[in-house]
Amino acid sequence: MGKLFGTDGIRGIANLKLTPSLAFNVGRAAGFVLSKEKKGKVVIGRDTRLSGHLLESALASGLMSIGLDVELVGVIPTPAIAYLTRMEDFLAGVVISASHNPFEYNGIKFFSSNGYKLPDEVENQIEDLIFSDTKIYKDATGEDVGSLRYSHKGQDKYANYLKSLSNLDLSGIKIALDTGNGALYEIAEDVLSSLGADVVVINNKPNGKNINDNCGSTNPDLIKELVIKEKADIGMSFDGDADRIIAVDNKGRIVDGDHILAICATYLKKDNKLTNDTVVGTIMANIGLEKYLNSIGVNLVHTKVGDRYVLEEMKKNNYVIGGEQSGHIIFLDYNTTGDGLATGLHLLEVMKKSNKTMAELNDLMTSYPQVLINANVRNDLKDRYMEFPEIVEKIKEIEDKFNGSGRVVIRPSGTESLVRVMIEGEDEKVLEKEARNLADFIEKKLN
Repeated sequence: MGKLFGTDGIRGIANLKLTPSLAFNVGRAAGFVLSKEKKGKVVIGRDTRLSGHLLESALASGLMSIGLDVELVGVIPTPAIAYLTRMEDFLAGVVISASHNPFEYNGIKFFSSNGYKLPDEVENQIEDLIFSDTKIYKDATGEDVGSLRYSHKGQDKYANYLKSLSNLDLSGIKIALDTGNGALYEIAEDVLSSLGADVVVINNKPNGKNINDNCGSTNPDLIKELVIKEKADIGMSFDGDADRIIAVDNKGRIVDGDHILAICATYLKKDNKLTNDTVVGTIMANIGLEKYLNSIGVNLVHTKVGDRYVLEEMKKNNYVIGGEQSGHIIFLDYNTTGDGLATGLHLLEVMKKSNKTMAELNDLMTSYPQVLINANVRNDLKDRYMEFPEIVEKIKEIEDKFNGSGRVVIRPSGTESLVRVMIEGEDEKVLEKEARNLADFIEKKLN
C-alpha cells in the first residue's frame, strides 16, 4: 500500500491527519483519474460523525473544481453507496467514514462506477498525483465548474432494495438491534418492521460523537443483553458504516462472521447456489469453519486479511460468498461489498426456510479458541520476519506440537510497528503460553 490508502481507503484523525485540504486534493486527484475516459457525476455519502460535513464539503469542492458534478445523499451505509453507484449513472461513489473507529477518526473510500472498491493500481495513481509537484489537471472555470445537488432519495432506494432481496414474512419474529449510532440508525428498524418483524432497537440516536461508543458490532455485550432481556429470536449489531454485522442467537451467544459463513454456505449448497462448492475467507478464519465446511463437501479458500482481498478472490473465480470473522460478509449475487443488514436478512431467510432457531444454526460449526498477541518490532523489519530462519523454525516447532489440531498465523500490522501472532487450537491455556513465547521470541529477533 502507498502513503495514504490502506486496505479500506484513507483513514486518520479528522482535521489532524485527514484535513480538509487533503480531502480537497484527494477529490481533485481522484476526480481526474476516474474521469479520464468519461465525465460524470459522483455520489457522496457519510456516516454520523461530527467531522462528516467538514470533509464532505472539502471533497465535493475538490471534485467540482475540476468540473465534476456531485450528488450528496447524506447519512447512508457504505453498501448503499456501492449499490447506488452501480445501479445509477454515477462515475464514482465515495463514503466518508472510519467504519468501526472512534468518532474523532474519519476516512474516505471510493467505489468505481461498477460498485467495486478501487484496485491498488488506481489508488496508487491518485496518490502519485496528490504528492506530485507537477500540476496536470486544469481548473474548471465559468460554466465548466461542477454543480452540487442534495438528494434525500438514496436511503429510500437502498431500503427498497433490501426489502426486495426476498419475500420474507417476519411476522412472529422478534429482532433486537444495535445500530451503533451509525449509518443504519434510521433504516434498519424501518426495513425489518415493514417485513412484519417485532423490532427493539438501541443506540439509534447519533449526536456526532457517540458512533461506535461502546456500542455496535465492536461491543456485542449490549446486543447479547438485549436479546436475553427481550427474549428475541435474533440480535443484530452493526459498525459505524454498516458494512459488517455481528449477530447474536436466541441464547445470547455471538454469531460471528465465520458462523454466518457456515450457516449461509450450508443453505446455498442445499439450494445448488454455491458456485464451485467454495467459500472464501481470510487467513484469520477459525479452523472450525474449515473443518465444518469440509464435512459438508465445501472448500474454504484463504486470502490476506481485508474484505477487498476476499472480493478479489471471489471475482477471479466466480465464487458467490465470502467474508471475514469480523462480520464483513459479501454475497456477490446481490452487492459488491459487505452489507450488514443484507446479511442479517439472509440469516433470517435461512431461519425461516430451515424452521430452525438461530441457536440451532449457530451450532452447525464449533469454533476453536484463538489467542492473539502483538509483538512490538522495528518498523523496517515487520514485513521481513520470514527472512529469519530462527523464527520460521520456531513457528514449525509449535505447529508440529499441535499435530494438525492447531495452527500459527503471523501477519504484520498495516499501520503500526507490530507483528500480530495468532495461535489457534483446542486448549486456550496452552495457546496463551505458546503465543506469548512466540511473540517474545519475535520481539527479540526483530528489534
